[in-house]
Order: sequence, then structure tokens, then C-alpha cells
Amino acid sequence: MKKKYRIKKNTEIQELMKKKTTVGNSYFVLYYKKNHDNENFRYAVSVPKKFGKAFERNLMKRRIREIVKTNNFDKQSEFFLITKLKSKDLTFSEIKDKVEELFKRAKLLEERIK
Repeated sequence: MKKKYRIKKNTEIQELMKKKTTVGNSYFVLYYKKNHDNENFRYAVSVPKKFGKAFERNLMKRRIREIVKTNNFDKQSEFFLITKLKSKDLTFSEIKDKVEELFKRAKLLEERIK
């Protein structure tokens, strides 16, 4: 996934969190908003230090980035995904199901034309 799709600045992440538009479950929390100035969607992922050692946190980030890469998002959306400690025990397919469920609830995915 290209770096232009990532939100890196802390101020931008804080702005997303101030909007208070969230969806969540017992494994993840998703903060999101629509930004009509964007040429493409942007996202950030956070895995807390309590999650485990660096390799465990990086594995979770890689899995989430792969899930983001395989979905088709609305170009004007921005989102910030926070993992909870409970998600550590999930398999990749379970993580994918839970995260995609949040994307659908937040209406961030584009409609696919058949």
C-alpha cells in the first residue's frame, strides 16, 4: 500500500478522534470521517504497547494493512483503527471479518457495480 494513503501526523489523528464518529466491537474501534478534499482514502492504524512485543504489534499492523489493501474504499473517507488487547487471540480470517464488519457499519466501502 502506498504511503500517500496513510495518515502520519498526530494532529490529523487527533482531529479524527475529536469528531466522535465511531463504530466498534470488543476487538477494534474505528474513528472515521468524510473529507471531500481528498483524492483518495487515508487511514492510520494503532496497536498499543500492551498488546505485546514489537513483532506481535507489527504482525497485527501488517494484517490490518493487508485487509485495507484488499477492500475498495470511498475516496473521500479517512479512518483510524485502534486494536484492543482482546484481538490478539484472533486468526487472520477472524480479524478480517471483524474489521470488514466495522467498515460496513461505518459505510466506508464503495458499492461494487455488478
